[in-house]
Amino acid sequence: MQNKLAFSKSLTLSGENLLLGLGLGLSFFALILDGMATRIFSIRSLTFPLFLCGLVTVSLGYWAIPILRKLKAGQIIREDGPKAHLRKAGTPTMGGIFFVPVGVAIALVLSRFDTDVIGVSLLTLAYSFIGFLDDWQILRRKSNKGISPKMKLAFQICFAIIFCGWLAWSQPSTITNIALPFGLQLSLGFLFWPLAVFALIAESNATNLTDGVDGLMGGLGAIAFFGLGAYLAPTYPELMIFCVCMSGSCLGFVAHNRNPAKVFMGDTGSLALGVGLAAIALVSNTLWVLLIISGIFLIETLSVIVQVSYYKATKGPNGVGKRLLKMAPFHHHLELSGWSETQVVGTFYLVSSILASFCLLH
Repeated sequence: MQNKLAFSKSLTLSGENLLLGLGLGLSFFALILDGMATRIFSIRSLTFPLFLCGLVTVSLGYWAIPILRKLKAGQIIREDGPKAHLRKAGTPTMGGIFFVPVGVAIALVLSRFDTDVIGVSLLTLAYSFIGFLDDWQILRRKSNKGISPKMKLAFQICFAIIFCGWLAWSQPSTITNIALPFGLQLSLGFLFWPLAVFALIAESNATNLTDGVDGLMGGLGAIAFFGLGAYLAPTYPELMIFCVCMSGSCLGFVAHNRNPAKVFMGDTGSLALGVGLAAIALVSNTLWVLLIISGIFLIETLSVIVQVSYYKATKGPNGVGKRLLKMAPFHHHLELSGWSETQVVGTFYLVSSILASFCLLH
């Protein structure tokens, strides 16, 4: 009887088990895909960067997290959020400050400072800096208000425009032709550039909205970057390296961020992950692939848009409107509907893995 109870307990959906499943799943597919491409023992593979960045990030976390505690970089929890989250107050945030640079630095070295990787890396670090400013202001003011939304958006637009300028200078003119499934192409001409700026900003804010549950955005980031990197492996090996390095860094971060979290990534991490994915998609002309892989991020964003729109549309004379969801983003709605954090995370991991697999099988 005791053995049955111990076995049942080991199968519970804990943060530790989710981390184990995520790590084993990514490692398994990395080894299989590298084996099929006969690069399993190569440094420029899926497996080596994944393991290297994961191990470096895990190790660095043991040094960085105590420093964040000493700096009193504790998370300020929303009072209107799920009540279960209030116990997380004081958990160090700004974790992106140690795992994002690991992925970027190792990707630059392993790609031999490839021009495309340099451009994507600089934009990723720029958005991480925007997030750092926001996180720092939140901590300094001891409230949930960081830099103003207008200033945050202005920074995002500015860096996105600079990146697009670099794209126009460094990439062939055919970059304005959007690749679609079944070999179709959509020639946008000048309209490509507003779309590119929108994609960068939208993806970074989508990942920012998704970051709200222990281990959620870190794990989804690991899956999304891995899926995009595996898709690009035959045609863009250098960009593949960047993707897998970021995937490994996200995986290493989840080791500290899994439920119960010892650290949060903050905007320092979440903004960087989204813009990194979008930048890779723009350089490699794989926006449609990114749209599928980012399915969870899209749902999370749409849940906020729908919630706000419906609230405003149903606002009565008393200034109070109705809500479609118990709370937005969608992961909070599920929590308030009785789901545990680990159930939310496990389900989202599974859906994201299916979406990434679909792109690889296409």
